[in-house]
Amino acid sequence: MEFGTKGLSLIGMKVLVLEDDQTLRTLMSDIIRELGADCATFDNADDALIELLEQHGSFSLAIADHGLPGSIKGMEFLSMIQQKWPDLPCIFTSGFNLDTDGLDPRTIFLFKPWALEQLIDAIGQALSR
Repeated sequence: MEFGTKGLSLIGMKVLVLEDDQTLRTLMSDIIRELGADCATFDNADDALIELLEQHGSFSLAIADHGLPGSIKGMEFLSMIQQKWPDLPCIFTSGFNLDTDGLDPRTIFLFKPWALEQLIDAIGQALSR
């Protein structure tokens, strides 16, 4: 895949992607890997939380969609992990018009549908905060 990365490099980083849509999950992981990071992908918050706990939160970035199967939605997932790992940069994405006032102010909101450049910009912004 060829796209403009605006000089962004994620070499040595590990990114968690939580997205229930398989096409978007694959696209995001491909982009993240192209930028140099390892990527762990999940389609539900329960599995992502287990991985975070097992890895002691050792991720460089978390990206979570809101509309997920199960009882934990993306906004709740991010609130939970930001309480335990407040320095973990986060991107919240959704195609729904949601009230994001409850999110940590450092969280980047990325409205769907997004373009590749918007995702790359959001990653850069989240990591620079």
